[in-house]
Amino acid sequence: MPKSKRAKVVTLSKTEKKGKELTLRLFAAVRESIDKYQYCFVFSVENMRNTYLKDVRTELADSRLFFGKTKVMAKALGITAEDEYQSNLSKLSKYLAGNVGLLFTSRDPASIISYFSTMSHTDFARAGVTASRSFTVPAGVIHSRAGEIPEDDDIPLAHSLEPSVRSLGMPTSLVKGKITLDQPYQVCKEGDTLDSRQTRLLKMFGVAMADFRVQLLAYWSAATSEIEEVDSIDE
Repeated sequence: MPKSKRAKVVTLSKTEKKGKELTLRLFAAVRESIDKYQYCFVFSVENMRNTYLKDVRTELADSRLFFGKTKVMAKALGITAEDEYQSNLSKLSKYLAGNVGLLFTSRDPASIISYFSTMSHTDFARAGVTASRSFTVPAGVIHSRAGEIPEDDDIPLAHSLEPSVRSLGMPTSLVKGKITLDQPYQVCKEGDTLDSRQTRLLKMFGVAMADFRVQLLAYWSAATSEIEEVDSIDE
C-alpha cells in the first residue's frame, strides 16, 4: 500500500538548520549592502501588500530593499556602539521595530524622499483596518456598486449572490429575481475597526479603504556617519 504523504516525518533539525542559514544570509547581505551603498534608510509600511512592494523594488532596481526579520537586521547594523558595523549605525537600529524594513541606495536622499512622499496605492481593506469613511447600501434593488456610481451606469447585483450577501448580515430578499433591501444598510461607520464580514462586503461593492504607503523614518550616510530623521527635513 502506498505510503501516505500525511505520515511523512520532517526532521526538526533540518528545518532549524535551514532557518539559521537564511538568518546568516540575511545578516551577511545587510552588511554587504552597508559596504556597497551610500545611504541606509529605515522605512515603515502601512497596509502592506506584496504586489506594491514588488513595484518599489522594480522602481529602485539600482538599490536594495530588505523587509522583515527586524531583529536580524538590527544585529547586522549593530545594537550598541560597541557592536555596530559602522559608526553610528546602532542609532538607526532603534527604528527597527514593527512593520519596517531597510532600503540601501546611492541615490540622493532628496530623490528617495520625493519618490515615497508621492507614492500611494488604494486597495481593499483587510480586517483590523480603520474605516476611512462611512458606507451605506441604499434601500431598493442592490446594484453592483451600491450607490457609489450613478444607478444608470450600474447594474443590479447578480441574483446568485443573494445567499452570500445575506450570510454577511444584510437583510436582503429576492424580489422578481433581484436582490432587494427594504431599508438602507450601513456596512461601516468612519472610524470603525473593520471585521472580516465588513471587509468582504466592501470588496463585493468595490469600495477600497486601504492606502498602501511607505514612510521613511530615518537614514544613515556613509560619507558623514550621521543619522538624519526624515520628518525633520524641510521639503
